[in-house]
Amino acid sequence: MRRAHAMFSSIALLLAAFASPAAAGDYEEQAAAFESEAGRAVHAGIYEGENLIALLEANPHTDDGYKAPIIGRARADVEQLNATLPRPQWRWTNPCCYSRKPIHIH
Repeated sequence: MRRAHAMFSSIALLLAAFASPAAAGDYEEQAAAFESEAGRAVHAGIYEGENLIALLEANPHTDDGYKAPIIGRARADVEQLNATLPRPQWRWTNPCCYSRKPIHIH
């Protein structure tokens, strides 16, 4: 009986945490930005640029004079693609620690 009660409580807690209305709005807004065709293309471009940078930086047989301009241009392209993405908006359940009143010890 205790085992069934514990299992039921665990499942109910998980369902309540994932199905809360507060969490639903955040995921819907952020998912809309990534679901568009342009959003997926931007993310794919960033992924490819970062992979190119990692590949060139990890290759010891390639001369630095050859790969430095390629890496610099790839980083600039990644920065431009990042600038086109919407700014992330994090919504926390608790206010930040800086919003509380300061504690004065006498």
